[in-house]
Amino acid sequence: MQIDLLQASPVVGGAEEALARLDTALADAKARGSELLITPEMYLTGYNIGAARVNALAEPADGPMIVGLADLARKHGVAVLTGFPERAGGVVYNAGILLDADGSPVVGFRKTHLYGEADRAMFTAGDRLAPVVVFRGWRVGFAICYDIEFPELTRCHAQAGAEVVLCPTANMRPYYGIPNRIVPARAEENEIYVAYANYVGSEGEFDYCGLSCLAGPDGDDRARASLDAEEVVTATLDRADFERIRETSTHYRDLRPELYRS
Repeated sequence: MQIDLLQASPVVGGAEEALARLDTALADAKARGSELLITPEMYLTGYNIGAARVNALAEPADGPMIVGLADLARKHGVAVLTGFPERAGGVVYNAGILLDADGSPVVGFRKTHLYGEADRAMFTAGDRLAPVVVFRGWRVGFAICYDIEFPELTRCHAQAGAEVVLCPTANMRPYYGIPNRIVPARAEENEIYVAYANYVGSEGEFDYCGLSCLAGPDGDDRARASLDAEEVVTATLDRADFERIRETSTHYRDLRPELYRS
């Protein structure tokens, strides 16, 4: 499966601007032959926009933002994974959604590990991990930004059968070690692909550090973006590559989960 990682600056004009950008990005993805476009965290509104604006912009998972995005996915025939502020049960979650190429929802999920005062001021933490779903023949798990920094989350997905974890993020300087070390480690220790789509540019006090990537099941880069340029990284999830690593590496098959309990 060929995927596009959209490394972009945050939107400043809300969902209208984001959807206009995505109209172009999805058309370009289709022209390249990519089946899935992955954006950074909270791409439909911007991430570091403050609690008041998050509350003003938050919508349910079937609200106008997602309906508009579904129309674009259907128009271009390309699936899309993005992030938005989801209003549900009287609170707001930092959420992600995967829409198929016909615009239908595949899965929604919520950030479970909130980072710092910014996240906590804007969002309620999700209380369960995203389910592992089958998409284009791959078993797929999900994380949002800070979630990927907790090995337990990715291991739970791998133990549930995930072969790839998709992670929209809003990672800022000086935390270069996350895309350079942690993301490849999550991939190698679980023998899975990890796709990580980040911002560049500034948003409030945050200066984002790019480095969007696809880490392979051996921890090596299959694709890597630059530190500070807006760009699209195109990469391929390769079944033969995945199976070769699963056959030759020993870590996943030698796991002893019965021992890993407190």
